[in-house]
Amino acid sequence: MDTLPALMDGFAAALSPHNLLFALIGCILGTILGLLPGIGSTAGMAILIPLTMAMDPAGAIIMLAAIFYGGAYGGTITSVLLNIPGEGESAITAIDGCEMTKRGRAGVALTTAGIGSFIGGTTATIGLVVAAEPLARLGLRVGPPEFFSLVLIGLALLVGLVGRSVLKGMISAAIGLLIAMVGIDPVAGLPRFTFGQAHFFDGISYIPVLVGIFGLGELLASAGGASARPKAPSLRELIPSRADFRRSAPTIARGTAIGGIIGLIPGVSSAISSLLAYSAERKISKHGKEFGKGAIEGVAAPETANNAHSNASFVPLFTLGIPASPAIAVLMGAFLQNGLTPGPRLFVEAPDLVWTVIASLFVGNLLLLVLNVPLVGVWTRILAIPYSVLRAIIFAFIVIGSYAVNNSVIDIYVMVFFGVVGFVFRQVNVPVAPLVLTLILGPFIESALRESLQISQGDFGIFLDRPLSLVFLIIAAAILLASILGAGLKRRAELPVDAEV
Repeated sequence: MDTLPALMDGFAAALSPHNLLFALIGCILGTILGLLPGIGSTAGMAILIPLTMAMDPAGAIIMLAAIFYGGAYGGTITSVLLNIPGEGESAITAIDGCEMTKRGRAGVALTTAGIGSFIGGTTATIGLVVAAEPLARLGLRVGPPEFFSLVLIGLALLVGLVGRSVLKGMISAAIGLLIAMVGIDPVAGLPRFTFGQAHFFDGISYIPVLVGIFGLGELLASAGGASARPKAPSLRELIPSRADFRRSAPTIARGTAIGGIIGLIPGVSSAISSLLAYSAERKISKHGKEFGKGAIEGVAAPETANNAHSNASFVPLFTLGIPASPAIAVLMGAFLQNGLTPGPRLFVEAPDLVWTVIASLFVGNLLLLVLNVPLVGVWTRILAIPYSVLRAIIFAFIVIGSYAVNNSVIDIYVMVFFGVVGFVFRQVNVPVAPLVLTLILGPFIESALRESLQISQGDFGIFLDRPLSLVFLIIAAAILLASILGAGLKRRAELPVDAEV
């Protein structure tokens, strides 16, 4: 299937009234969720997955994807106006964004962030269009041993880069794998870790787990927060000057490149892209001394990079079936829930859906630019709603959503249990991201491992005999070793415990 005609067909489907409506709803929900400190788009996607089960697959995934990248826009508003990052990747934006607000330049900061996010996201999506099919064809040649070793690279990156302790990351990943093993053994055909409950013979549904960890866990962790009442800039204050455009243009170009490249690496969160783009700009810019005091480059760089990262992270999902972050893992869960397995075969089995979703990324980024910058006054009013009311509404959503998965009360218990687990993880600084990724990838890892051993008749040497697999294993080991050696540096740098959530 040629790329351009396929993309045009995707645009035709993405611009159909009902898909356009789902994209609009997703953008609005994503912005609102991004506005709420402690909730975020990952939790929002997890909460809303059950409600999308009655929708057609394309509409459901378009809406959830729009929530994903819409959250970054919403997080920027609170970072700039309140110095409260709604999302982890917006934390670095707050440094110069809030200083610009103190100088009466909040409107310029929000417009620059919106334009940078649009350019970064759109450019990364163009890269996705160009690279998707060739990489997918390459992915079809990857056998089970290579896939198993490749997933280990992603896990090593995630365990090493997320949080301040490699050991805690490994513990989190191991727990996720254990949860993924619950159910009927696919080879022996016997129940495994089901505690005699027939409900668990098909495994623990990951939706109540995700809803519990991200939804209820975040609600419990953010309990006690107070509503904020920011002042929205006027329309005139939103327009940047020529000097602002001149200073931010090269920054946006560099932020796009950094976010687009880092987003391709499985396991690296968009907070890392934001941090790298900010650090690089601080060293390169002629106005480096203004950083921390309201430099417009300090807003443009991280906001462009995190949106470019978000859209670029679809590449490993679509071409290799590997989620690059917890948010993408939740989105992968939505694919699986609709009977679709992300990966190279998706371009063969469901090309229409893939290209519709890719086209919707262009549409969604444009919608967010139109919605967010002129309507910033509307979004700030949402922050005036008492948190107690918002929490009650969200709690009702997550209970109903968990029950709706299998019409079973047991799933509500599962959700509550993992909500407590998510809360405890946050209190003891254990990252939840490795748990979520191994939970989603667990069946694929097990399948790749068993298929590899069947090919080699039980000889683990197959992972070392195949050159590509051996290279992947060496890279994974090097990443893990470097992470252990650099753990002290990360603690001194005070990186967020779980930057993605």
